[in-house]
Amino acid sequence: MTDVTQQSVPTASAARRAPARQGLQPGQALMRYGFFGLVIAVFVVFAVLRPTFIAPGNIHGMLMSASIAALMFLGLTWIVAAGEIDVSFMSVAALSNMTVAGLVSGGADWPLATLGGLGIGVLFGLLNATLVAGLRLPALVITIASGALAASIAAAIGLGTSISLSTTGYVGALLDMRVGVLPLLAVIVAAIYVVAWFMQEKLTFGRYVYALEQNRAAVEEAGVPVNRLMFMLYVLSGVVSAVAGILLAANLSSGQPYLGTSYFLDGLTAVLLGGMALKFGKPNVIGTLAAVIFLTGLLNGAALLGWTDSQRQIVRGSLLLVGVGLVVYARTRTHKRKTA
Repeated sequence: MTDVTQQSVPTASAARRAPARQGLQPGQALMRYGFFGLVIAVFVVFAVLRPTFIAPGNIHGMLMSASIAALMFLGLTWIVAAGEIDVSFMSVAALSNMTVAGLVSGGADWPLATLGGLGIGVLFGLLNATLVAGLRLPALVITIASGALAASIAAAIGLGTSISLSTTGYVGALLDMRVGVLPLLAVIVAAIYVVAWFMQEKLTFGRYVYALEQNRAAVEEAGVPVNRLMFMLYVLSGVVSAVAGILLAANLSSGQPYLGTSYFLDGLTAVLLGGMALKFGKPNVIGTLAAVIFLTGLLNGAALLGWTDSQRQIVRGSLLLVGVGLVVYARTRTHKRKTA
């Protein structure tokens, strides 16, 4: 059995590399790279319809929003790629955001408040990791429960209202820094995604993550510490969500207990829709980053055109349905090829 199992994981990675050796057919190339063309098309269309869309101030704002969102969704991308789910990420970000705001408004300095926010991410990351990876409880149920707990505590900190901040400390100074015309934060997040791409494509870590979704039992029998890997992914999700919450506290100059509402749809949409880029039906970090940029440009452009918030929510929901449908289609098609 061990010999069969050890062949299963390399076979999955070899299958992913096969198209590169054989050359892509036009249809395959369209599926793999077409989404990037769609992202460019959205920006071109809105630039034509509303020239202010590409004004330096608006571009800067979009890059800041996209950078924070991309950071928040990084852990979620790998968890979904591994065949699990985490729907608590946005609530952890909201609780981290409110923890920082509550501490700063109570007289704490920003370094201490930052540690408090990070502590929230580690705590909830460990909670999800222990229950899902350690005890093998259902990920959806557990993360719904932990997310509800985090959201409730976030609301309780501000008694259901936002907390305004008179100072944004060193985090605000970081957000104000630029590298040329680009926000420093955008450069940092881009560098993080380059490292994440390297781990995904060049290290055995990435192969194990994708193999988990295909055949977890085979990966376990091959001797891979699956529970430890999933444990790390859930902790990572909690930490990056908390960091995003800290950045949002400085960016918004406030703590917002319900900021997780929009990020829930955006996160799932970015991961699932981004799974159509490069790896058809498989969430990947480059696809997620492209989808975040796509969503940021689309929603910002729609706002400039005068669309109401409810109309933009309809767009979010529709794109999520499209993402789910494409992933189901891709995985059904892959399963049929394997059984043919």
